[in-house]
Amino acid sequence: MKTESHIEEIVKALPQNPGIYKYLDKNGTVIYVGKAKNLRKRVSSYFVKNHQSYKTNLLVKKINNIEFVVVDSENDALLLENILIKKLQPRYNVMLKDDKTYPWLCIKNEKFPRVMYTRQKINDGSEYFGPFTSVYMIKTLLSLIRQLYPLRTCTLNLNEENISSGKFKICLEYHIGNCLGPCEGYLSEDVYQTWISDVRKILHGDLHLIQQYLTGMMKQYSAELKFENAAGIKEKIDIIENYRSKSTIVNTSISNTEAYGFAKDLNSVYINYLRIQNGAVIGAHSVEIKKRIDESDEDMLLFAIVEIRNLMKSTVKNLILPFKTGFEIEGTKSECPKKGEKLKVLELAQRNANFFMLERHKQVENKNPENHAIRKMETLQKDLNLPELPRHIECFDNSNIQGTNPVAACVVFKNARPSKSDYRHYNIKTVEGPDDFASMSEVVFRRYKRLLDENADLPQLIIIDGGKGQLGAAVESLTKLNITGRISIIGIAKRLEEIYFPGDSIPLYLDKNSESLKLIQQARDEAHRFGISFHRNKRSAGFIGSELDKIEGIGEKTVEALLTKHKSISKIKALKREEIAEITGKSKAELIYTYFHKKKG
Repeated sequence: MKTESHIEEIVKALPQNPGIYKYLDKNGTVIYVGKAKNLRKRVSSYFVKNHQSYKTNLLVKKINNIEFVVVDSENDALLLENILIKKLQPRYNVMLKDDKTYPWLCIKNEKFPRVMYTRQKINDGSEYFGPFTSVYMIKTLLSLIRQLYPLRTCTLNLNEENISSGKFKICLEYHIGNCLGPCEGYLSEDVYQTWISDVRKILHGDLHLIQQYLTGMMKQYSAELKFENAAGIKEKIDIIENYRSKSTIVNTSISNTEAYGFAKDLNSVYINYLRIQNGAVIGAHSVEIKKRIDESDEDMLLFAIVEIRNLMKSTVKNLILPFKTGFEIEGTKSECPKKGEKLKVLELAQRNANFFMLERHKQVENKNPENHAIRKMETLQKDLNLPELPRHIECFDNSNIQGTNPVAACVVFKNARPSKSDYRHYNIKTVEGPDDFASMSEVVFRRYKRLLDENADLPQLIIIDGGKGQLGAAVESLTKLNITGRISIIGIAKRLEEIYFPGDSIPLYLDKNSESLKLIQQARDEAHRFGISFHRNKRSAGFIGSELDKIEGIGEKTVEALLTKHKSISKIKALKREEIAEITGKSKAELIYTYFHKKKG
């Protein structure tokens, strides 16, 4: 039975060595596995009074016992943690979201080896290269290999006895030049193995070595006046060049290197892996890792690196990372470049990680729109540190051109989607001239005075299109209405997309690819569009509405409605009574129709 003193005694007795620790619940089930450079220091950090993460607090409450294993190095702790997480799948550990079976390129362990792609790795001594996330990349590679070398594709057992006894006969592949007939002894195994050696180099990304070798052969044939042979070699060089042109090329000085891109949302991190050899990206892989408690970015990246390197059977020593992890993987050297060609490689990996994250978001949205909306709101709540989930958001924008026809717009988002029936636009009534601050103050006051009078629901978040000045004006109105503590409010300044909070002169900068910023921008842009549309219609009415204004009994709203629908006086003049009445009602339609037609007569 767990007691505080029991756990305290275990923690105090922990060694200060690297190792892994396991947390067990009251049933003896492992619920969490972690690694540490210093076991005592790391484990004791869990038993402080409070954690920011609710899930971490819940984990700590369920810990009934602690087990540990001391290892020789930090690297051993890292590897052992990865093994145990995959084996035990503890409830509170990260989870790799990767249920695909990826294809591999295989050089079969046989006489005259075939080169083929497969989704199953068999422990039969064959060589496997990959995995590849793109079947297109595999087919492109196979096409390159088969254009360069006439390798066999049949499944015949080409041992010496079968070949010498004449058991097999050449097939169509021989007659069309795709195979040189090893089944009938027309091709020596030594020559065939030199081709397989070249194939290995291609699969390792060493295309330039093949090119150098072929270029040397071409020059030799040319010197010997064997021009047909030289032309055949030239075709092979062109095939390699064509393949390289389809590859992502970085600086050729970068070789035998891995780069890791990192993106995250509230619930997962997304890692992109790139393998660079001789300036070409020869491998790419992306994984999603689900968070279970409030794991650090460093821990999530480390888990992904170990997982991907195990998957790829990687022995690459040079790692390009987006940030330091605190652990060094044995036999590797990591760096976080700030400039130069390596930074370009890192940026490519970062872009791929972001694209992968957005792709996963779209998949979730298509499959379950409600869960997608909740996740967006939860992310916004966390990023802005809001006290409530922002299910109801309202955004305000002012619009005036050279001080004319000042108007404002309020757009409403519910469950992270526009609620267009709740949009409102406002004519500015109390402000003379182009005063954005005063206009914002007026509109915010009018909006929430009305909601309070009607006992309607207030939003959880208000977004003001503007910087500190507009935000301050809006806060003044909320203060007059005595609701400043009931609604969260921010301002967004267009130039650098700075997020301002009341009373704080230092803005928040959200990642430009973050869902939170995209949602805020969507609301801001929608308010701007809605406001400009209203302003444009009002300006049109101001420029050409004078003739309608002369009709006694016809007011500003009727003029605005007519011009919004029909755009010009000439079109209104051509309308029938019934068509005008659809907008204005019968009595006003009669006034308008009579005015134009009497005048016309």
